[in-house]
Amino acid sequence: MDKGKLIVLDGLDGCGKSTQFQELQQLLRSEGKPVKAISFPMYDKPSAALVKMYLQGDFSSTPGGVNAYAASSFYATDRYANYKLDWEQNYRSGEWVLASRYTTSNAIHQMSKLPPEQWDSYLAWLEDYEYDKLGLPRPDLVLFLSLPLELSQQLLVKRYHGDASKKDIHEADLAYLVQCTKAAAYAGEKLGWHCIPCSDGSRLYPIPQIRDSLRQTIREVLGC
Repeated sequence: MDKGKLIVLDGLDGCGKSTQFQELQQLLRSEGKPVKAISFPMYDKPSAALVKMYLQGDFSSTPGGVNAYAASSFYATDRYANYKLDWEQNYRSGEWVLASRYTTSNAIHQMSKLPPEQWDSYLAWLEDYEYDKLGLPRPDLVLFLSLPLELSQQLLVKRYHGDASKKDIHEADLAYLVQCTKAAAYAGEKLGWHCIPCSDGSRLYPIPQIRDSLRQTIREVLGC
């Protein structure tokens, strides 16, 4: 049987990614699609130990205090371990794999630590490292949930019920998130991601509207 489809859903923290991830997998399954849903980092697995240490500030209290390439390796190792142990056979047997975050998240969160003149070389390194060296599958489609930072911050406040101490070092650093927004726009354009607007600029679109936009893009790009 031919390999399956790898569809990646990504976006900045607070964009509603978890909600849309659940909505989309339920919709695809209701259509009879064989869907394996995975979400990175896999915090409940040993492979995410370094990711958890990084996000809780063990190495540095700020994202910029950890080398972009080192932090990228933390996440890539988690992906590799769980590909081999959890979903490689699903993918190879023809199932659809729907991933919340993937190599794309390194392009957003780690590339932003570097000066823009190094972004092209970082993206080349990242794709060679994760796809060629580690052998992880390349996505058939990347869906990027686009939401202004002001609105995503409002959603994060609701997520943590106003308790800012619950934010990880990414979520707590507004200047860093501004850079991530710029990095995401650059990587998306460079790598051919499909941007899905989640608001009109001031108000969030209804959850079903965003979900249907995601599904329509899948049909248009993958023909199924």
